[in-house]
Amino acid sequence: MTSTIGRLRWAIATVVTIAVIGTLGYRAFGLTWIDAMYMTVISITTVGYREIGGLEDNFTPQEQFFTMFIIVTGVATVLYTFTLTVQVVVEGQLREFVGRRRMDRRIADMHDHVVVCGWGRVGRAAARDLVRAGTQVVVIDNQNERLHDIDLPTVVGDATLDQTLRSAGIERARALVAALEGDADNLFVTLSSREMNPDLFIVARARQDDSVGKLSRAGADRVVNPQELGAARMASFVVQPNVAEFVDVVMHERSMDFRMREVEIAPDSRVAGTTLRDANFRQKAGVLVLALRGDDGVFATNPDPDMVLHPHHVIVAVGTAEALQELVRVCR
Repeated sequence: MTSTIGRLRWAIATVVTIAVIGTLGYRAFGLTWIDAMYMTVISITTVGYREIGGLEDNFTPQEQFFTMFIIVTGVATVLYTFTLTVQVVVEGQLREFVGRRRMDRRIADMHDHVVVCGWGRVGRAAARDLVRAGTQVVVIDNQNERLHDIDLPTVVGDATLDQTLRSAGIERARALVAALEGDADNLFVTLSSREMNPDLFIVARARQDDSVGKLSRAGADRVVNPQELGAARMASFVVQPNVAEFVDVVMHERSMDFRMREVEIAPDSRVAGTTLRDANFRQKAGVLVLALRGDDGVFATNPDPDMVLHPHHVIVAVGTAEALQELVRVCR
């Protein structure tokens, strides 16, 4: 595609050069500037409407040879330019069509992925961390130029429309991030997504404080105000800089040997029904349990060793990547 565009530029420059040579040549034969341009155009386009300026019956051999040169070189170059133009248009449309079909098939094969609505600063940051965590992501945005250079499955369209959400595989997704610019749009996306996939986990962005409750009532599992989070993070760096930096390193930068992860206990897990002491995650998996979250949604930090583990309890633990993977295997 790039080489074809390069040849097209060269061909256009050649046509312009021939047009300039023709105009100057006919001007040298005594025609006015406008007549010289007219003769050049009708020659290289093979129109041949009529000769003007005294050339109708008085072509000298020099003028005849010059006209034949302009016709042969001009016509050949114009046809070549036209062919390249058609090729560029067809290649671009064909490539876009084939790429779209391939991407649609790729999305159709995806399950348990995350749909990110909005490719602004918030959407890009969320997608980056999701991909880093090994999660499949589909991006929706209504501006095609925003999605040109990203290496993720994309859907160009209005995320508030049901058909656009279906194109992103919302029925098969496990989560959705509503990161559109307006709170009303995020509210509409939340309502539509919840209706199409009742089990979907929805995280919605809110700009205004009074939108938080509305988004929650619309079906969002979590509502995030980036401005408030940013302010809280800035304050943490002032009050507890080491703690804030440690959490950032563990959760985002991943430059240390250990990670923080949550794992849900499956109903058929061998640790279900046992106590935290008997499970002995530190010895068997090599992880440190920081908190447990029960069915009531309450976190038990630094949990009692005699606390009984039940199915669907969520364990928040820290350890190396290998140790956390072993914890996943034990719990699931």
